Amino acid sequence: MARQWIAHRPGGPETWAFDTVDTAPPATGEVTIRVRAAGVNPADVKHVQHPRPGLSFPVPIGYEVSGELVAVGDGAVLASGERATVGDEVLAFRVQGGYATEITVPSQKVLRKPGNLSHAEAANLLLAGTTAAEMLAVVEASQGDTILLHGASGAVGVAAIQLARQQGLRVVGTASPASFDRVTRFGAEAVAYGDGLLQRLHELVGETRFAAALDAVGTDEALDVSEALVHDRRRIVTIAAPDRARADGLRWIAGALPDSARFRDAERGRLVELAAAGELVVPVARTYPLAAAPDALREVTAGHPGGKIAVLA
Repeated sequence: MARQWIAHRPGGPETWAFDTVDTAPPATGEVTIRVRAAGVNPADVKHVQHPRPGLSFPVPIGYEVSGELVAVGDGAVLASGERATVGDEVLAFRVQGGYATEITVPSQKVLRKPGNLSHAEAANLLLAGTTAAEMLAVVEASQGDTILLHGASGAVGVAAIQLARQQGLRVVGTASPASFDRVTRFGAEAVAYGDGLLQRLHELVGETRFAAALDAVGTDEALDVSEALVHDRRRIVTIAAPDRARADGLRWIAGALPDSARFRDAERGRLVELAAAGELVVPVARTYPLAAAPDALREVTAGHPGGKIAVLA
C-alpha cells in the first residue's frame, strides 16, 4: 500500500485527497520507485484546477520524482539504455502521480540519479531544465548572442541562465531586486522589472541588439518589451502566454505539445550528465513532508519561493 495525492474533481490543492492506494506491481518494461522526493511545480495545480478537453478524473498529482527502485519488471531498461536493478537510485520525469510514497512507471521514463544530487534536487531537475533547453533551442540562440530573459530568478530562468552561459550567450534577466543575487550568481545581468523597464534595458546594452527573448512570466510588460527589442518575433518564446503568442506571431511551447514532448525527452540524458558534472545546479529553497503537499504548492503558486520546492516522502 502507498499514500498518494489525487485530484478527484477540478480544483486546487485544498480539494485533493491524500489517499491510500495499491501500488501496481511492475509489468514488462516497468519499474516501481520508492519515492524519496517529488518536485513541486505550478503545473501540478494548473493542469487540474479547471475542466479541459481530454482531462478525466481522478488525476494523480506530480510529474517528476527521485527515489530508488524497489521492484523491476521483465525487460525493464532505463532511458539511458542501462538495465534496471532493484536498489538503483533514480529520477523519473513526465510521469503521473509523483506525489506518492511509491509509484510504478515505464522504465523509459527513468534515469539514474547523479550521486552528487540530493533527492530534492534530482526531483526538480528535468521539468525546469528541459523547458529552459527548449526555449533556447526554438529561438535558435547561438554563441555571442545577447538574449533577454523574463523571470530570470525562477526555476526555469535559473536553468536557462546556466544553459545559455554554457553556449556562450550574454543573458540579461529581469527579476525583482530581492532576487538579483540568484540571477547574477549564475552569470546573468539583472534588471528590475516594472515601470521604466524598456529604458533600463536600453541603458544597459546600449547599441547592442537583443537577438532573442525568453518569457517565463507571461506579463504584458514582458511581452511588450520583448517585441520592442527583438526584431524577429519568431525569436521570442513564451511558456506562459499562449493567447498573446498566437495573436502576435510569437513562439509558445508547452510540455503537452507533441514537438515539445519529443524535444524534452531527447534532452533528459544531456541535462542529467550536466548535473552530474556540476554544470547544472538546482537551487532548492526548502522541503515539505509529503502530507503537507498543499502547503508546498501554495508557496510555489504565491511566487518567489527563492528556489525549488520539494515534498519528501
